[in-house]
Amino acid sequence: MADNIYIGYYFKVNPTASRGVGVEILIAELGYAGFESFVETEEGATAYIQKEEWHGQILEDVQILNSEEFEISYTFDEIKQTNWNAEWEKNFNPIVVDDLCAVRAPFHDKFDTAFDIVIEPKMSFGTGHHETTHMMIQHILKNKFSKKSVLDMGCGTGVLAILAEMKGATKLDAIDIDNWCYLNSVENVERNNCEQISVYEGDVNLLDGKHYDVVIANINRNILLQDIPRYADCLNTEGMLFLSGFYKQDIPMIEEACQKNGLKLVDQLERNNWVALKFVN
Repeated sequence: MADNIYIGYYFKVNPTASRGVGVEILIAELGYAGFESFVETEEGATAYIQKEEWHGQILEDVQILNSEEFEISYTFDEIKQTNWNAEWEKNFNPIVVDDLCAVRAPFHDKFDTAFDIVIEPKMSFGTGHHETTHMMIQHILKNKFSKKSVLDMGCGTGVLAILAEMKGATKLDAIDIDNWCYLNSVENVERNNCEQISVYEGDVNLLDGKHYDVVIANINRNILLQDIPRYADCLNTEGMLFLSGFYKQDIPMIEEACQKNGLKLVDQLERNNWVALKFVN
């Protein structure tokens, strides 16, 4: 992996007054286009994609670039993955969620919180900084996980599975289709001395014959809509399904897909127009 080359795009978003909204939309659309990782900056955002996945028309479907509401400029260049740790050290600040859970890098001081998670994010999603991960942490904090079996689908850094084990879950599977996320999750699971988490590289096809008390999926809307039936099939009776990675306006279609599979919406969190939903069967 050390020899992998990434393309880094550096976006500046104006006007300043609505920059936050513009950056959120930009990141969401870049995610759909295939970009893997993002860092929000004072001027906008930086986005990364593997060179082998890149092509000259990669931004063709990123509609916000043609919006009259925002003025967005960008530059891009090649980045060797070995530079990524230094990049994160410059941009990654620790966070504390609800005064209960800290998410920090190894080079940060330990927090006096009930849960202290150490993450080396590298090129993976899930540092807790993005609204969706933040809200999923909130859901885990306020629900019971003791002795439950858990699936963390699209695990990124593994942060959600790690917190679930810290809250008492006894059998956990963390799955991501991206090799770098898989390797990063393995590293972070070991770093946090977790013993109940098994990390796998793959997709929903790994769920055949498996069942869980809790399914966590923080991915994107289109993947969720495609995979909700599989999540429902592997959910035990009185199970919980937590979904995030989409906007408030996407709730109706997500809820409809879940209802068709016997799942009822019972709780939702919202943060800067992103949402995280809890369903039960």
